[in-house]
Amino acid sequence: MFTLLVATSLAVGPTVAAHASTTAAPAAAKCNVEVDSAGKYHVWGEGFPAGTTVTYSGSTSGSVPIDKSGRFDLGGLSGSKYVVKTADGKTTVTCTAVHH
Repeated sequence: MFTLLVATSLAVGPTVAAHASTTAAPAAAKCNVEVDSAGKYHVWGEGFPAGTTVTYSGSTSGSVPIDKSGRFDLGGLSGSKYVVKTADGKTTVTCTAVHH
């Protein structure tokens, strides 16, 4: 019975550790786009690595810095379809249209 208890503890240990590291990871990156009151497009995202830069492409393209909370915000753009990519190429997000 003691051996079974030890085996069970060992089996749970790595599972708990893996779960803990998963919950410590930053939120998944996402991006949204909507039409503003002037008829231009507003694109914003969150969940990106803080202090980095992402590139965006669509009807307009460029790069934008990510703030310390992992967010960016762009206004006055043309076109409604954008893709945002981190500099390391590990994260690519297609922006979702938001309608109010």
